[in-house]
Amino acid sequence: MNSEAISAIISKHPALKASKAKLEAMEPGAYVVHRSWGFGQIKSFEEAGQRLVIDFKGKKGHHMDPVFCATSMEVLPAKHILARKETEPAKVKALIEDDAVQLVIDTLSAYPGKAASAIELEIVLTQVVGEEKFKKWFSNVKKQLVKDPRVGVPAKKTEAYIVRDEPVSAETEIMEEFANTRSARRRISLAEDLLAASIKEEAKASLAQVLSGITEAVRDSNQLDASERLYGAFVRDELAKILGHDNHSANPSQSDLIKEARGLTAIAEKIPVHFQSRFLDLVKETHPLEWREIVFALLKTSQGKFTTECINFLLEHGQTDELAAALKRWKTEQNLRAPVLLWIIKNRHSKKFAKLLHELITPRLLGAIFFAIDYEALQSAGTRRIPLAEALSDDADLISDLLASADTETARDLGNSLLLNQGFEELTKKSLLARFIKLFPSLQSLVSGESETKDEQFLVSRESYEKKRVEYEDIVSRRIPENSKAISVAREHGDLKENSEFKMAKQDQSVLMGQKAQLERDLARARITDFSEATTDQVSVGTVVDLRDVANGKAVRYSVLGAWDSDPDAHRIAYKTPLGQALMGKKVGEHVKLKIGSAHQEYQIAGITRFVDAKS
Repeated sequence: MNSEAISAIISKHPALKASKAKLEAMEPGAYVVHRSWGFGQIKSFEEAGQRLVIDFKGKKGHHMDPVFCATSMEVLPAKHILARKETEPAKVKALIEDDAVQLVIDTLSAYPGKAASAIELEIVLTQVVGEEKFKKWFSNVKKQLVKDPRVGVPAKKTEAYIVRDEPVSAETEIMEEFANTRSARRRISLAEDLLAASIKEEAKASLAQVLSGITEAVRDSNQLDASERLYGAFVRDELAKILGHDNHSANPSQSDLIKEARGLTAIAEKIPVHFQSRFLDLVKETHPLEWREIVFALLKTSQGKFTTECINFLLEHGQTDELAAALKRWKTEQNLRAPVLLWIIKNRHSKKFAKLLHELITPRLLGAIFFAIDYEALQSAGTRRIPLAEALSDDADLISDLLASADTETARDLGNSLLLNQGFEELTKKSLLARFIKLFPSLQSLVSGESETKDEQFLVSRESYEKKRVEYEDIVSRRIPENSKAISVAREHGDLKENSEFKMAKQDQSVLMGQKAQLERDLARARITDFSEATTDQVSVGTVVDLRDVANGKAVRYSVLGAWDSDPDAHRIAYKTPLGQALMGKKVGEHVKLKIGSAHQEYQIAGITRFVDAKS
């Protein structure tokens, strides 16, 4: 924009006087970031309409009012890294690949005071590096930044990265902060940072003060829990090694801190990931006779990467057969936790573990997976993601692998368990059920209740309908509330992971909800009849059929009644049974071949009467 246009805008909108410099920067060619449209470039200014013409990603030639832009858009200086990505793409690419720290310094240099919050910095660098690469790239860059004396790295994400006027070594900065804090947790964290830094020989003399401070923190602080104290002892001993100190007599020792086996599970849940392998070695050293039982117990309740660490540790120490047996036993007992199940399904085809896991890949494992997902959904708050549920959805081959040895009834039961599961959204359930149906087409009925209601109605007597309705009312008004109360009481017994009463109550719930759903479908499809519409022209619902055995002339009589009216002792058969279907539509004199019990027999229709007439 020229000076006349800017003066006209300010004259019309006096409040923009303070934004004059920003308006002057809105020149063709300048790069901008709009809070709604994102990154773009000003292409021109249309004097007639007093509008800026800006190219944004996905919106070329966008006309915008400079008055609006003054409060909603930032004009980037030429040295800003986003602008340089457009004007110097080769140089920026080289910085990304070969000198990432300098890229961060250049990015910070565009901010006032050469400082930006961690969040601001990451937003910009994500656009420069690309979303797919950024997370891994920046994870490596942060390790370099900690060691670089030119950059101040924040301890918290809400604090700022800053380009220092005078370079300060990482060791000096860490030791200064160590001297100024009395927090035991922060001292352990700072000592850990020292271990990660490249400690120069001349700096080691000053580290004795750090070692003394960390030793005091581990020994005396009441701020630390058991896992923090153990990890602090590890950091203390590693620092002592660098300084060449004999630290065998340090109190408490790492072994002292894990002598009580009962507390190891709680410690394992909180230790840093990179300490997990060392922790297992320490368990074996401290508990030479009990270590196998301890590690199996740790595996059973493990989380995340620690699951893999425990399994690898057991395999490396010759426990392959014992591990296979334990996994099978836990599956049978329904004690496989979500992290272990997740590890099993992710590694079922790997060369290293396929043989170990082959016998576990069964329909029963899918049942265990559904139980674990349902349990986690019950425990989680809000919409927290459930990794095991996501893995089941994302792995297109998993359900077919698990159902490879299943029969139709087993698959149907598992399909019903899926429908009742609280850990999936409805659309996900339908997607997963489609995989069931691909393997077992007859399971289409699980998702086609509406069509069955309309297209597959069946006839029942009022008496049998009332019995079904009473059964349904009993489930809804008595058995389900009793089960809900049993679940509530069982939950109060404590840890649900080891609560057999809770598991049994949840299994009962699955059965009851399945029965309720089936009865609802059946009652919706049923059409009540009094059999008065039956005729004697042919066998139909509500007729009594006299049959004569062609071989020996013996007579037998059957009443063909509604779908729920079978009573073999009274020679009443439902028209939906194979015997009923064989008789339906037959006329007097026609022959029919029947299988009654194990015998194949041929009968002739000797007579047809109406059930209502015979009853009266």
